[in-house]
Amino acid sequence: MLYKEKQIKEGIKLHLIQNERFKTNLIAIFLSLPLERETVTKNSLVPMILRRGSKNMPTQEEISKQLENMYGAIFDCGIEKKGENHILKFYLESINDEFLPEDNGTILQKSIDKLLEIVFNPLIENEGFNKQYVEQEKINLKQIIEGRADNKSRYALDRCIEEMYKNTKYSLYKYGYVQDLEKIDEKNLYKAYKKIIEECTVDIYISGILDEKIIKYVEENSNLKNINNRKSKIKKYEIEKETEKQENIIFENLDVNQGKLVMGLKVPIQEEEKQYDTIIYNSILGGSANSKLFQNVREKASLAYTANSNYIRMKNTICINCGIEFANYEKAVEIIKAQLEEMKTGNFSEEDVENSKRGYIAAIKSIEDEQDTEIMYYFGQEFTNIKLDIKGYIDMIEKVKKQDILEIAKIVKIDTIYFLQDGSIENN
Repeated sequence: MLYKEKQIKEGIKLHLIQNERFKTNLIAIFLSLPLERETVTKNSLVPMILRRGSKNMPTQEEISKQLENMYGAIFDCGIEKKGENHILKFYLESINDEFLPEDNGTILQKSIDKLLEIVFNPLIENEGFNKQYVEQEKINLKQIIEGRADNKSRYALDRCIEEMYKNTKYSLYKYGYVQDLEKIDEKNLYKAYKKIIEECTVDIYISGILDEKIIKYVEENSNLKNINNRKSKIKKYEIEKETEKQENIIFENLDVNQGKLVMGLKVPIQEEEKQYDTIIYNSILGGSANSKLFQNVREKASLAYTANSNYIRMKNTICINCGIEFANYEKAVEIIKAQLEEMKTGNFSEEDVENSKRGYIAAIKSIEDEQDTEIMYYFGQEFTNIKLDIKGYIDMIEKVKKQDILEIAKIVKIDTIYFLQDGSIENN
């Protein structure tokens, strides 16, 4: 695998991932902009409108027909939140030209053309988007937002993060808010789209069997030629100031069959390199089947159906997640806190460290097994100050020692305890 990048214009970058393990090419376009309360809902609606039709493919049926003619190419789009950045993402996957008859032209070039057209040359009517498309997609977005609580585990995690980062941009829900939808129409949404295209940071990724001609082809694409240079507004990883605060305990009632306990931990590291120590700390704490949380909360105490933790690198936050019986709340919190203390006192072995490192390195190596995972890895590097290829990432993990993990354990602090329950438990 070979990775290279080329700046097409200021704020517009092409990333090439030469990988001959796949019979497909995957093209991804990411539009990154600041996460803002005023724009989050409109921004989330934009990809839903763009997928409905472009200037030369004015309907979803026409887009599907064109993709079918390209040997069943697949298109998708979506929304992500990365730190305090809002990401609009678009994908197109098609078969590699090497596996096609010679007289079929270049599917890769056609794929690039189609995806760039969908993103940068939308269907416009009367100086706005198609009115019917906008009204229909507003209904669809409303359903997504209102259905947020359908996945109770994800909802509890999101709510804990919202409470941890209350009154900050990171607390915003990536799909936006129902109350904003009434004010959106085809004209002001198109105006919002134009602002996005004028100001967003554009990253174009192409993964597959590639040659140097692809750079020139992208540079000369008419849709890219029509957009201007821009200053990148990506908010990269930065050290947050450590603040003293008491544990924030939140109980929320919902119609649930199982309690969802989320504990949000702050890790106030002062150096970006310490993130790799935190990764292994999290792995030992709750990131694997051999972790302290899994073994002590789930297996030994039989308190939880699930017990794990995940590390949010952009915010240096660890979230512990447990699915428990409602009556087991206090006991579960007690045992979790005991595991945090055990980490702090060094009650884990060198073998635990090495096993966690081996497990995590195996996961890193598997990044190259999926094109979309590989693209997301390199896209994630755009938000760091220390950009690493996969080998560099492995090297940083291999350097982690038990003493490094102890230093992390000593500064980890519980910020928020969130419990989603059925309302039948009395809490003080």
